[in-house]
Amino acid sequence: MRVTEIFFSIQGEGTRAGLPCVFVRFTGCDLRCNYCDTAYAFHGGTDMTREEILAAVARHPCKLVLLTGGEPLLQKELPALARELLDRGLEVTIETHGQRPLDALPREVVRIVDVKTPGSGEPTTDFGYLDALARHDEVKFVVCSEDDFGWSRDVVRRHRLEGRVHVLFSPVWGRVDPKDLARWILESGLDARLSLQIHKVIWGADVHGV
Repeated sequence: MRVTEIFFSIQGEGTRAGLPCVFVRFTGCDLRCNYCDTAYAFHGGTDMTREEILAAVARHPCKLVLLTGGEPLLQKELPALARELLDRGLEVTIETHGQRPLDALPREVVRIVDVKTPGSGEPTTDFGYLDALARHDEVKFVVCSEDDFGWSRDVVRRHRLEGRVHVLFSPVWGRVDPKDLARWILESGLDARLSLQIHKVIWGADVHGV
């Protein structure tokens, strides 16, 4: 498996924001979103066996693991690794753009799916996977503008996501004022959560490995 970095930090986003977490960032992505803040994971990395990854995760005093990228589902052995992490008593989460098959993952894995908005430059067109998500899963929309928010709101309602999964909205760092996104959420009446990247607040927007 091709790995860019493994590190222990605070989860900065989603329903587990603020919790200690071991991050396993895999190398490679098949999308090129114009706001991507992990483009350094597109290339390079180090080949690691599943056993080496498990050992690296075990060095940290933490029960929460995030498999991320890049796009982690490009790694063929990811479902097997997720199963092995679960079998060790860890809570396993994955960040994915949802445009790769999700059904090979163990059901216990928390899928955090980033639905790509038009403003990303890589908009999602096939939403079928949303119907298969479980109650513990999360759907995230990274919003580039008010138009993006309106598009995302319509997706949430069309696929009846409210109350079925956790719905999150995040502003593109430096492009959308969180106050504006908060207002749009409140005005929409959606049952959704504002999710800010608190790791960038703590350590800065351009720091890796935190």
